[in-house]
Amino acid sequence: MKKKMSLLALTGILAFGLTAGVSASDASETAAGKDTDMRKIIIDTDTGADDAAAIILAACSPEVEIMGVTVLAGNVDLEQGTKNALATLELIGCDVPVYKGSEIRYDGSAITPHSVFGADGMGDMDLIHPEGSAEEEDAVSYILDTVRSNPGELEIVMLGPATNIARAIDTDPKTMKQVKRIWSMGTPGIKGPGNASPVAEFNVYLDAPAYRRVLDFGVPVTVIGLDVCDGESKWSDRDFEKLFAFGRVGQYVTNSFDKIREYYKNNGSADSVMNCDGTAMMCVVCPEFITESRLCHGSCITDPGETYGQVIFYQKGFTYDMTQEGEFDYNVTLVCDVARMTCFMEYLTRMGSLIASVY
Repeated sequence: MKKKMSLLALTGILAFGLTAGVSASDASETAAGKDTDMRKIIIDTDTGADDAAAIILAACSPEVEIMGVTVLAGNVDLEQGTKNALATLELIGCDVPVYKGSEIRYDGSAITPHSVFGADGMGDMDLIHPEGSAEEEDAVSYILDTVRSNPGELEIVMLGPATNIARAIDTDPKTMKQVKRIWSMGTPGIKGPGNASPVAEFNVYLDAPAYRRVLDFGVPVTVIGLDVCDGESKWSDRDFEKLFAFGRVGQYVTNSFDKIREYYKNNGSADSVMNCDGTAMMCVVCPEFITESRLCHGSCITDPGETYGQVIFYQKGFTYDMTQEGEFDYNVTLVCDVARMTCFMEYLTRMGSLIASVY
């Protein structure tokens, strides 16, 4: 199913876009997209606020066609994550199907959801009232059916734990070998600390065996870590003020970040917050946003202990004293830096706003 904006959503985007000085033709092109040369993606999500921001960014980006959204437990439980995805898509009039996936980890153990975005994952601001419901087909079956229908063309954007994708690999590895690329918001990157532990990032930590399965499978993986989401990539209080001024979609995103902004204020980062999934999606839809990347071998630690969930990156061309370069397959493109100063500005642009009218 193609990504399409409803007339209502297009009218809304035009309304606050024209207020900011955008022409109708510019806003229409941003909203409706270009039907030629659009890359096909599935968004796999444990929908919290930053996942929702990423979904909106993809829906407003003419480079990609969202084929479907698959959901799993992570930030919130499966039911809440599904409602969050549905409500977000309905808000922007993006007519793509949503499919329920994993409620448990790759090894069958229970997932205890954890969210810094509030109990509902969306700021606890009473934002989530979807009218629609998820499809009957399960996420893994949908992923496999879509890959079979688009061999060598489909890209998967993992914004949560890797459980759905690992299960699809186990179910039909031959089909999953036809995935063009997997994008992952995960790991601390090459420079940053973790957020689940000093060495592990939340998405990986929640299901490290699944993440290891995906990395070891051999399909090209691009990893966007926490380190490129920090610093000047973060959204400030002033950014949220500007976002809030751009109509109901901007207000939805701003309100959904309410609890995590409160969390950051309480730990000393009063004026800015990471939007990890939004930054990752920016890398997907706008490859020129990536200013530095390195080809690596990624190895995920699944042994119990302090290093559980750590991903070690062996960089191609780097000499390690105790290992030989030929020992590795270079399965990961690691994003090492992005055009940080443009992150928030580009987000507003893709919502139908002219940067010159805001800054």
